[in-house]
Amino acid sequence: MENILKKAGFICDMDGVIYHGNRILDGVADFVNWMIDNDKKFVFLTNSAERTPHELSMKLARMGLTVSADHFYTSAMATAEFLHTQKPNCTAYVIGEAALTKALYDQGIYMNDVNPDYVVVGETRSYNFEKIEKAIELVNKGAKLIGTNPDITGPTERGIMPATGALIAPIEIATNKKAYFVGKPNPLMLRHGLRKINCHSEEIAFIGDRMDTDIIAGIESNVDTVLVLTGVTAPEDIDKFPYRPKYILNGVYDLVKQ
Repeated sequence: MENILKKAGFICDMDGVIYHGNRILDGVADFVNWMIDNDKKFVFLTNSAERTPHELSMKLARMGLTVSADHFYTSAMATAEFLHTQKPNCTAYVIGEAALTKALYDQGIYMNDVNPDYVVVGETRSYNFEKIEKAIELVNKGAKLIGTNPDITGPTERGIMPATGALIAPIEIATNKKAYFVGKPNPLMLRHGLRKINCHSEEIAFIGDRMDTDIIAGIESNVDTVLVLTGVTAPEDIDKFPYRPKYILNGVYDLVKQ
């Protein structure tokens, strides 16, 4: 435990680590304040593409935490940067929330529902059969299928709900095309996080709640991994995987409890 506290910086997942839906988890305020008081570099790295960094900052503010927008990096932002590097000035048909569209616009990627270069799917509550049909049509015409993240489910205050991996599955099955997922466990996400806080891999710890995305992403990025049991992964799930986190905690409160 002492080795974690000596780290120069932290990359933290959000859903299942910091909050469930609109409910902040125990000890999170103490942990965030500890990082600020001890001049730790930190970034919240989320596979969710539903909110902008400013919206995430405001969400935490409503829960009583003051964290500026520059401490957040989302899979929507990573997806937009990836597409920009792959094909500058490309176009996309998007199934997702406004935050994903904004991230794409910020990288000079514009919407196109006729002959786009990409079909991009992220979490959304406006998912419907018409959009699925359109996406299938465009992928069959040659558009490349991109998912902001591969998460099948995610924790909410109402329990486990479907996430991007579940939403994109019908398109993959109907087109026989596999999506490329930009979010964790893709190491691209952690590299963005490291660059954002200007740290090397050995200087930080990565805190997450999922073995299949967070912990494997940390291992493949050669950073120390911390699994918290406040999200998707239960203690009995850990041995189902052929790899293990370096540390297992009940929650982030274990890091700062007296």
